[in-house]
Amino acid sequence: MRKAGPPRDIPPPLELQCLKALWQIGEGSVRDVRAVLNEHRNLAYTTVMTVLDRLVRRGAVTRRKSGRAFFYSPLVEKDAMRRLAVREIVETYFDGSEHALAEWLQHAPPPEESVEEETDGRLDAVLL
Repeated sequence: MRKAGPPRDIPPPLELQCLKALWQIGEGSVRDVRAVLNEHRNLAYTTVMTVLDRLVRRGAVTRRKSGRAFFYSPLVEKDAMRRLAVREIVETYFDGSEHALAEWLQHAPPPEESVEEETDGRLDAVLL
């Protein structure tokens, strides 16, 4: 069994996609969020509902009831989430140095190059 890592400020990918949908629409029902998400991938209604419920428990989203439906709104701002993500990258890959990140960004290869090209297959050997 895999041991759980430390809690992260950055939500997992599907939660982040739901947040992005809410940032786009402002407030919406599960159906509204699902419609935005389904532009790129087909997700079940219950999956979106579960993810939104997780975001409510995390404190990233608020929920209000109107009639029989619940409407969700983001509590965390997009820029705040970006700052958290950059902070995590700086701490994880640049030993806490924003200067090291800035240096790397100035000299980084163009984004068109894939990770496989940059690592020449070495990443596979490390992960195995």
